[in-house]
Amino acid sequence: MLTSVQKEILQSLINLYRNAEGMSIKGEEIAEMMNRNPGTIRNQMQSLRSLGLVKGVPGPRGGYKPTIEAYHTLNIQDTDKEAFVPVFKKGKRLNDITVAKIEFTSIPHPGECEAAIKAVGNIKTLDLGDKIRVGPTPVNKLVIDGVVVGRDDMDNIILLDTTGIRSIPKKRVIDVATTDLITLDGLSTIRDAARVLSSNGIEGAPVMDDDEVRGMVTLYDISKSLAESREELTVLDIMSKNIVTIHEDVMIADAIELMNKKHIGRLIAVDKEGKAKGIVTRTDLLDKIAGLK
Repeated sequence: MLTSVQKEILQSLINLYRNAEGMSIKGEEIAEMMNRNPGTIRNQMQSLRSLGLVKGVPGPRGGYKPTIEAYHTLNIQDTDKEAFVPVFKKGKRLNDITVAKIEFTSIPHPGECEAAIKAVGNIKTLDLGDKIRVGPTPVNKLVIDGVVVGRDDMDNIILLDTTGIRSIPKKRVIDVATTDLITLDGLSTIRDAARVLSSNGIEGAPVMDDDEVRGMVTLYDISKSLAESREELTVLDIMSKNIVTIHEDVMIADAIELMNKKHIGRLIAVDKEGKAKGIVTRTDLLDKIAGLK
């Protein structure tokens, strides 16, 4: 049975090795992560090697690598076969952390629920009180929001006081998209475009030419131009040409991930020929998740 120090060393080795692209990890790197003396790490590595949990790599670029048995001992998957489950803090994805396992603890009081998150990666970037989001998971698209109330560095476990648990419906983008497209003429004035958006109660619309999307104009684009006294401009002058499209059959979970990655609030749904079939907004997706659509 491993000691607490050995378990933490092994977990730290796996965390570092995950981001090392196959390169061995030096004892000094593990010592720095654990804030321990390098000599302590070297001594413990001898025991871990004898147990078949670590293999040593000789030479100036040498160090240590975890064995498959190391992953099994800590009850985590080999990273080569791992399905990555993202963790977000303040809306930003933590690239050095993924989730291997989620367990919901017993519920001592109505309305309360805690989750034990078994992580792979450096969880020391998370502090008590941090608000995080976990997911979506690969199969059931589960998303968990919560506050960090505990952190076990030895077993790499985050204890989360959950504030919300939801599953993203397995629906296609086209199922929630607005297919009755309101479009803009590129030669229209920005005042005319403002009237179109305002009368239809929408924040933005695509600029089309023979069923092909040429750009996107939002109320922000229009108000900015008017504030700068540039009333003479046309839709073509102010439209954003960096349009992000998504195939109509893509699942909405993937659409949410794309929006988060691109920092945008709407996508144009297109068919296999690239023709616009509808527009989907972040609000559409959130409403679907909440069961409002």
